Amino acid sequence: MVTPSPGIRRNRAFQGAAAALVALGLLTWWLLPIGDAAPSGAVTFSTGVRTGVYHQYGELLQEDLAKDLPDVSVTLKPSQGSPQNLSWVARGKADFTIATADAVSNYITEKKPGWERLRGCARLYDDYVQLVVAKDSKIQSVADLRGARVGVGQPESGVRLVAERVLKAANLDPATGVREVFAGIDKMPGKLEQGELDAFFWSGGLPTTAVERLSERFAVRLVPLDAPVVEQLHAAGSPGTRYYRSAAMPADAYPEARSAQAVPTIAVANLLVTTDRMDSALTEGFTRTVIDSRDGIGKEVHSAQLVDLRTAIYTDPLDLHEGAMHYYESVKP
Repeated sequence: MVTPSPGIRRNRAFQGAAAALVALGLLTWWLLPIGDAAPSGAVTFSTGVRTGVYHQYGELLQEDLAKDLPDVSVTLKPSQGSPQNLSWVARGKADFTIATADAVSNYITEKKPGWERLRGCARLYDDYVQLVVAKDSKIQSVADLRGARVGVGQPESGVRLVAERVLKAANLDPATGVREVFAGIDKMPGKLEQGELDAFFWSGGLPTTAVERLSERFAVRLVPLDAPVVEQLHAAGSPGTRYYRSAAMPADAYPEARSAQAVPTIAVANLLVTTDRMDSALTEGFTRTVIDSRDGIGKEVHSAQLVDLRTAIYTDPLDLHEGAMHYYESVKP
């Protein structure tokens, strides 16, 4: 029998140890989860007026994000509305936001700062344009607003954008045809109730809590915005007007308003927006939570029930963020 030399014995020992390490590595690979590390960091979500649907939706989404993305800190940042939201996200002052498609189109068309960086994550729910007056008001149409004190939202709000377009469609110059009052949904209901406004415009999901609470303590009525108004908006050709469509607010949208029938109006889609700067994995996780949380959030914010995986991918006029695209690809049937 030949005894191996010390060098051969050392080599065999080394080979045995190497084989053991490879086996251990394979076992570890099999036992541990496969994939990238969970998203982490801090992001700012720009919402809207505190009493509006955007902010209420954001508060509930923040709770679900804390569960789904525990290593991501989400801070809510109230705003005046869609135009300001887009400005903040495009310029890096916020990371995610909600904005109406018409406001997005307007921002892109005017090539405002950072417009080319904007990306879509999901189509959410529709906003409905609501023209609210006292129940005994003589105002029956937009044309009747001539000379009236009209709340049109805050200066950088989506409400102002659509309100002024609706006024122009009725041949009313916003600057001279009415007396514009710049206030948000946190102030306009009270001003109408106190007689400081004759009417106010609001664009939001149904029902909007601030309008609902107003109707419970003060008799109000919704003024119809019928199909000819939408046709005139389309004919005007302003950026984003093609995203307006005719819709109807159900008679029971605000039970205390006691509408006898559905009220015709204008609807426009809301989009979840970020930029190409946002991490792909974090965007994918954010988008996943938005879709998965629909039913839970919808119990508190009714409009959230309309978030639909089948249509969420359609974020026109924005291209999808690659992270959002990864999510939609992962849930294909």
